[in-house]
Amino acid sequence: MPDVLLVIFAVVFVLGVAINIHEFGHFIVAKMLGMRVEAYSFFGLGPRIWGFKKGHTDYRISAIPLGAYVKLYGDEATEYLEGGESEGEEVPKSELYEHRPRWQKFLVMIGGPFMNIVLALAIPFTIALIQGVPAVPSPIVGFVKEGGAADKAGVKVGDRIVAFDGIKDPTWMRIQEDTFLLPEKATPITVERTGKTVDLTITPSKVVRDGNAIGSLDIAPDTGVEPVIVANIQQGMPAASSGLQKGDRITSVNGKAIKNGLDMKTVVNEAKDGEINLLVNRNGETKEIKTTAKKNESGDYLIGIQFNSGLSTARDSVGLGGAAVYAFDANWRILRLTGKAFGQMFAGERSVKEGGIAGPVGIVQIIAQIVRDQGIAGLFPILMVISLNLGIFNLLPIPLLDGGQIAVLGIEAVLALFGLKLSMAVKEKIQLVGLAIIMFLMVVVLYFDIARLIG
Repeated sequence: MPDVLLVIFAVVFVLGVAINIHEFGHFIVAKMLGMRVEAYSFFGLGPRIWGFKKGHTDYRISAIPLGAYVKLYGDEATEYLEGGESEGEEVPKSELYEHRPRWQKFLVMIGGPFMNIVLALAIPFTIALIQGVPAVPSPIVGFVKEGGAADKAGVKVGDRIVAFDGIKDPTWMRIQEDTFLLPEKATPITVERTGKTVDLTITPSKVVRDGNAIGSLDIAPDTGVEPVIVANIQQGMPAASSGLQKGDRITSVNGKAIKNGLDMKTVVNEAKDGEINLLVNRNGETKEIKTTAKKNESGDYLIGIQFNSGLSTARDSVGLGGAAVYAFDANWRILRLTGKAFGQMFAGERSVKEGGIAGPVGIVQIIAQIVRDQGIAGLFPILMVISLNLGIFNLLPIPLLDGGQIAVLGIEAVLALFGLKLSMAVKEKIQLVGLAIIMFLMVVVLYFDIARLIG
């Protein structure tokens, strides 16, 4: 499949599933409660351009390529986004959304975000059952980049990190994720070295990826003994002309036996741009290959290979309970990091431009990069992230969103205590305010998307 078609398929798949699982949540709850559904637009808002009718429901594609919607008979507050007012047949009052009790309306509104969260939990749960969960190494330092943040702070190979940014006994994953949000910010770190604890202060290096600023400690964990097998050779780098081949198992570098990829990385960096002698095992035969390293923009010396070693390949098998714990933890980590990033932006510690907020352009960029690097299988984790964020975002009390409509139900409940109610005209004005807020937010994130793209 050509690259452009693959990217188009990936974008349609991820966004289509995330949006439609949300609308299906509204649809199925309404159906289960006996409400009549007038229309289900799988793609787009506004007027119908194509579709088919089954039962009382018109399944359609609509003109404005933004999202999707489910239109219920008797819910006219957003009819300008859903193809106009209802026409035609008489509908029994018992099947009209407007005549249903508030608790049923609440269930319909909550159905969309609920299905998004279910999907976000189901993806890592299924992956964990099929593939196992990533093996998380102990927070023992296996590599320190020369001149990097950890090297400047005094961290050494073999140190065990026992506290980081106020968190005691952190996992390696927690250290890595928190570091992302701490670029150029002095952070306390405590390591255990030869039985003694050493208190240090580390300032993560600032790294800009796709316009987003993240922090890096310039270290990597000790992953234990793992075979170093060449998985890919980068064209234009020294390894490409050295005679190395995919599948070669590297056993020693410059006469030193290596136990894993990080060990090799350390030896190559120590050699700098001098000659490097590799001893490899190829189909049972031992071969000696000579090459050199090339310095990249980050100051690392590389020969230009990727290998099947380290965190990306090591996985542990789990049962149903372990998969459930992993799924919950994966979603909670996303929420925690997202909340922390927003907190930093509101506190002025992180600019909105570098805050990692992605709009339509940014999301397409991310999906395109992932499908190119990881293939179709890589789309499921990003689908999890997008579905979770879509579900949580829709719960915000902004008019037009599900959270805003739930808030309106709450206001109506309070007014009913005094014999008052909101008129349809007021509800429509509230929805128009919500539309204005949503459009403003879209313009803002689109601006930052384009600014990062140009930058």
